Amino acid sequence: MTAINRYLFVYGTLLTQGNPYAAYLQQHCRLVGEGKFRGRLYDIGEYPAAINDVNSNLFVYGSIYLMDDAVEILSVIDEYEGIGPSEPEPHEYTRSLTNIETENGIVACWVYIYKWPLEGKFQITKGDYLQYLKQKQ
Repeated sequence: MTAINRYLFVYGTLLTQGNPYAAYLQQHCRLVGEGKFRGRLYDIGEYPAAINDVNSNLFVYGSIYLMDDAVEILSVIDEYEGIGPSEPEPHEYTRSLTNIETENGIVACWVYIYKWPLEGKFQITKGDYLQYLKQKQ
């Protein structure tokens, strides 16, 4: 059996209260801590979009989870993110291993990275989706 990375970094709706998939993660994963990666975060409507940008001075902030059963959990979250095997192409997101900066060093995590054009979308320059939602209210 091939080993699969068991760390997942979430930065958007999977952090929000009342989201059943966020509750699923909390039941089947252990919260490791906070992290960030160099990139940009956008408001694209009902959810955010993050892209990698190693040359950026901006970061995307979120939480790292250690998954109990990575294969099962990733298949559930892939469906939520619209990249499951039954979802039509082209997908909005791709799941990518990304180096996440933490206070204890780098952790390689799965991250859902946006693939579609972002022209005209509002950039969340502070990179923190939950903080952005609070300020929007």
